[in-house]
Amino acid sequence: MKKTTPDLGKSFPCNPTDLEPIIQQMLKVREDILRLEKTKKLDKIHPSNQRSARNLLHYMAFRLHDLRDLQLLLIEWGLSSLGRAERKVQATMDTVLHTLHVLAGRDFTTQEKPPVCFREGRRLLEENSEKLLGELPPGRRVRIMVTMPPEAAHNYDLVKNLLISGMNCARINCAHDDPTTWQRMVDNIRLAADATGRECRILMDLGGPKLRTGALDPGPAVVKVRPKRNDLGQVISPGYVCFYPESPTEKMQSGAAACLPMPIDWLRQCKVDDRISLLDARGAERRLKVTNASSEGVWAATKKTIYFTHGLKLNLERKGEKIKKSSARLVGGLPRQPGSIFLKPDELLLLSKNQAPGRPATFDQDGKLLEPAVIACSIPQIFEDLRQGEPIWFDDGKIGGIIEQIQPEQVQVRITQTRPGGEMLKSEKGINLPESKLHLAALTPQDLEDLKFVVKHADMVGLSFANRPEDVASLIAQMRKLQKDIPAVVLKIETRLGFDNLPAMLLSAMQNEVCGVMIARGDLAIECGFGRLAEVQEQILWVCEAAHVPVIWATQVLEGLAKLGLPTRAEVTDAAMGQRAECIMLNKGEHILEATKALADILLRMQDHQTKKRSLLRRLHLSEKFFKNQ
Repeated sequence: MKKTTPDLGKSFPCNPTDLEPIIQQMLKVREDILRLEKTKKLDKIHPSNQRSARNLLHYMAFRLHDLRDLQLLLIEWGLSSLGRAERKVQATMDTVLHTLHVLAGRDFTTQEKPPVCFREGRRLLEENSEKLLGELPPGRRVRIMVTMPPEAAHNYDLVKNLLISGMNCARINCAHDDPTTWQRMVDNIRLAADATGRECRILMDLGGPKLRTGALDPGPAVVKVRPKRNDLGQVISPGYVCFYPESPTEKMQSGAAACLPMPIDWLRQCKVDDRISLLDARGAERRLKVTNASSEGVWAATKKTIYFTHGLKLNLERKGEKIKKSSARLVGGLPRQPGSIFLKPDELLLLSKNQAPGRPATFDQDGKLLEPAVIACSIPQIFEDLRQGEPIWFDDGKIGGIIEQIQPEQVQVRITQTRPGGEMLKSEKGINLPESKLHLAALTPQDLEDLKFVVKHADMVGLSFANRPEDVASLIAQMRKLQKDIPAVVLKIETRLGFDNLPAMLLSAMQNEVCGVMIARGDLAIECGFGRLAEVQEQILWVCEAAHVPVIWATQVLEGLAKLGLPTRAEVTDAAMGQRAECIMLNKGEHILEATKALADILLRMQDHQTKKRSLLRRLHLSEKFFKNQ
């Protein structure tokens, strides 16, 4: 009986001859995958990671092609669009090619066996996730990591309750505290895990090179007290001041906006309902009402903003009359305000190698600039890597600028971006140079010292500001100098350079049996641009899935809930999106227990919803950079 092709409608490409261009394009992509795999040496990769490393190379070569048109053609034929090929690239392509050949009435044979088949890709990722992050919690597919607050060192119940609430991994940030505090945290984590019967892996993050602004001359010794107002500007709660003779007691400090020292004889004259009158630091007439007076001190309330400075003269009034000999002045002890530099677009800022305290700009009486503002940089050796025209960002992207001029001892920055009205720049604020090729070693002398503790107590060590394969190799080598069995390596991707070098760094990390990746979205958003963050984090997820490497989704997850006790709608959605990773990290906050419980609930609800996701496979620039030297 003669075979006939069924009539499936004019819009469906049912003619087998139409398959030939699709088959040829698929064969070309497959040929590139196998060819480019051989351009990278994998002899140093740990035996358990060999197949995953090959699949990673296949994926990077696969994404050298713009496959969007091919995807649409495959979909029209009812075939896989290749949009979920990450875990088993060659196996997916070979299966599609086999089906295409069957439809065309031909045979497809191959001698090259795929490194990973369909179920193996999922199994390898699950096994690696368990090795790195511990067993899956009952009923949940995503682990929860919590950054340990300082009180975890002495509050065992907090750690225990975090485990009960859903924590599976604990993060200790080595940029803070010291080995004594870390040891107490570790002891509490291990003790709580034993008591609850719940496994808890420990990640210890190395501090890494901290590129920050330097010190500033302190501001004036001034204390600002103001009432609370509603949206209409009406006072809903006065500002309270505690005047004390010596050190204020805890009782007197509670609820006070400021605690200010006054002579004891003056304080003894004060009575409830007296008025305190003064001219504040701006020359504004102000009055406060005495609400409490005792041997411990005097409380007074104000419904207007007052600026207090050292030596300010205060007078007592009773029943509308000034009390004779009641004048006295604020004595010493007022804190000097932290220094700051006010910056607006088009202004100059000098970034200095000199570590002397910086200062704001100075002007003459006519407002003409005499000297621009200057501030030091914590790592002055980066100046050699800077180039004119490169962007620079300060304080989590709040202030942006362009490098205009590079001099031996300083860099001239033209401010280009602040919020409307300008922005204050203070000391110890982060500096980001997203387009500068910085030659900073990921391991600092302090990191090398901290490693002596970390390798003994951590299950995972976080490599902050991982930028190059050499950084990863250096960390592994340094740990092996200290002991034979070393913790797993977690690459913290928080710079543009780190993102660009992620595939190569993964191959370096896969020399170890276990490794992972943390998407540190805070710095990464500044480095890559907020508009591109969503795209970048997606690509990190794809590349890590191709390598069967677990991912930790980090930075600002449920931050409003953890810090303020109230989440925003956007961060709840963000937390749900994080379930595509193998672990989600929460930062510390006063409401961290509530945030942990909420995240566990969100993950339980969302994992029952199957999402249909088809990735559009355009040419990936990350693949171009990876193979650019071939």
